[in-house]
Amino acid sequence: MRSLLTDRLYAMVRAGQILENRRGEYCLTSKLDLVTGTVSGHRDGFGFVVRDDGVPDDVYLSAREMRSLFDGDRVAIRISGLDRRGRAEGDLVEILERGVREIAGQYIRERGIGLVVPDNPRISHRILIPKGETGRAKKGDMVVVEILDYPSRMEQATGRITTVIGAPGEKGIATDIALYTHGIPFEWPKAVLGEINAYGSEVPRKAKAGREDLRSVDLVTIDGADARDFDDAVFCEKSGSGWRLLVAIADVSKYVAVGTELDKEATRRGTSVYFPDRVVPMLPEVLSNGLCSLNPKVDRLCMVCEMRVSGQGKVTRSRFYEAVMRSKARLTYGQVSAFLDGTKRSAVPKDLRPSIRELHNLYQAFAKARGRRGAIEIDLPQTKFKLNDEGEIDRIEVVPRNDAHRLIEECMIAANVEAAKFLKKHRIAGLYRVHPKPDADRFNDLRLYLVSLGLKVAHPDHVEPRHFTELIRQIKDRPDSAAITMAMLRSLTHAEYSPNNVGHFGLALASYAHFTSPIRRYPDLLVHRAIRHIVRGGKPGRYDYSLREMERLGAITSSHEKRAEEATRDVEAWLKCQYMEGHLGDEFDGVITGVTNFGLFVQITDLLTDGLVHVTSLANDYYHYDAGSQRLIGERSGTTFGLGEPMRVRVQRVDMETRKIDFRPVDVKGVKTASRGKRR
Repeated sequence: MRSLLTDRLYAMVRAGQILENRRGEYCLTSKLDLVTGTVSGHRDGFGFVVRDDGVPDDVYLSAREMRSLFDGDRVAIRISGLDRRGRAEGDLVEILERGVREIAGQYIRERGIGLVVPDNPRISHRILIPKGETGRAKKGDMVVVEILDYPSRMEQATGRITTVIGAPGEKGIATDIALYTHGIPFEWPKAVLGEINAYGSEVPRKAKAGREDLRSVDLVTIDGADARDFDDAVFCEKSGSGWRLLVAIADVSKYVAVGTELDKEATRRGTSVYFPDRVVPMLPEVLSNGLCSLNPKVDRLCMVCEMRVSGQGKVTRSRFYEAVMRSKARLTYGQVSAFLDGTKRSAVPKDLRPSIRELHNLYQAFAKARGRRGAIEIDLPQTKFKLNDEGEIDRIEVVPRNDAHRLIEECMIAANVEAAKFLKKHRIAGLYRVHPKPDADRFNDLRLYLVSLGLKVAHPDHVEPRHFTELIRQIKDRPDSAAITMAMLRSLTHAEYSPNNVGHFGLALASYAHFTSPIRRYPDLLVHRAIRHIVRGGKPGRYDYSLREMERLGAITSSHEKRAEEATRDVEAWLKCQYMEGHLGDEFDGVITGVTNFGLFVQITDLLTDGLVHVTSLANDYYHYDAGSQRLIGERSGTTFGLGEPMRVRVQRVDMETRKIDFRPVDVKGVKTASRGKRR
């Protein structure tokens, strides 16, 4: 009993609910006027605390307070006042939990002393490596260091090199560094490997019993050409004046039981992470590419959302059930698009064409319904990296979206909406995909900018998704449409997972949940478990998860999603820099996508690669930043540079360490104005 109490007290200390003082007494943090949260470091040495209590404004920590802290540490702080910019400033009271135990970085030697410079720019500390703790590392190697002593106000952190990742420039090293830097699990624990040994390559006959048999239905998967795990299959047929739509999703919950070692590891990973050179899956390949994947011509277990859809694209009724299916074909977006636009009718087998045509007809009805409800529609092109045998970028391709992408997206959205309604109807704890309204201050900044361009914008108090859609229509034919679209995207909040349903602003939906990708997203697996519990006759009160547990899992999975995004962004930035190193001195056409007081961010149109044109490169004048119009304005000439304006640039410098590219304008023209800050 005593050990259980000790464990519970320790857990409460880690959670920031209580603190242990110097006399060994436990105190409630709420009574001590302390704020708990997670440290977010900055490359310049200062940092912020992201608060646990949900208050949106982070607390500033000076470089002095950050001396003993790493990015990711959980802390208790006391608000000490406001800094010179009016932000709440805090003093460190207690370190509740260290966020990192291993750090990736470059091993260097200065005056005979070994140091590791963290690759993570949010960690400004250098790690001292004592004699005898360097392992086999050579000067310049990228390594992993285990922290032996954390930094204090007086002393530097020390560590032991445990892994040599390789020399900078080696094949695949960018991904290896990102995995360690962001703490993404990529090795399977022995306990997990032991559990999955029980799985074969085929679904046992016993597992198919009691399920609806859909093996004769023409269900197909439609994915990218390089996809290996197939979560979803679709089938559509005409039904009266509307359609019958089946969305069959891999039944991962059948294989990943609550509380198993496999489940714990899936929670720890939270999501599959897709890098240009490899995938780090949430589930072992025997499941992700095998038993769970809806591969063609083999029996697979699935959870089905069957919907009846009216001619106006409205789902009139739906039901969920467990089934067994056999995918009739593995189709790609390219094949379906070629069939639909008539360029290659043979791309889709003859017996499957009626269903594909009806899917396209259904998509058009869904698209009209989406337009009526005012969902935000932003079709941004995606980049795809084509790597050579050395793991370097051979070329960067811009991949446009087509109707094949869109019809699958709309079918998945429909199933996700029905899943959210199901959770809500049965009052069972589950994770919704929530997307709150834009932050008022951030949207007001956007509004001021758009008004300066002559656009009509709603007041922050009354903004709705349809206002964004109307703006996108207004700017469709403008040369600066891409830049304005990006500015609008930046004003939106990030979608998260939570059991507290606040709706999805971007999709203009009152309820939304992720149901369609349980192979690669843990929240989808949780939604499947909730639906399965009800479908099998269970009561909400006897479900495996409480609301509080769902809140914890929502925070964890949202954090893991962000971690994956940052890791893939780092690798893509590294590869783009590596690619541009081979193009030093070359000229490209670009568009201004960002304006600051220190220069212009320009995106190369054909590569979707960004770099900085420093203000000092804009010769023959002094330029001042106008925040309201998002422009640099020449003091003497009145020449201005603003978002969306074209600019031809030369690649001047590439810094692999900071992942930054510097451009120099080739032909500085800008826009002449009649008077400062105003266009003719």
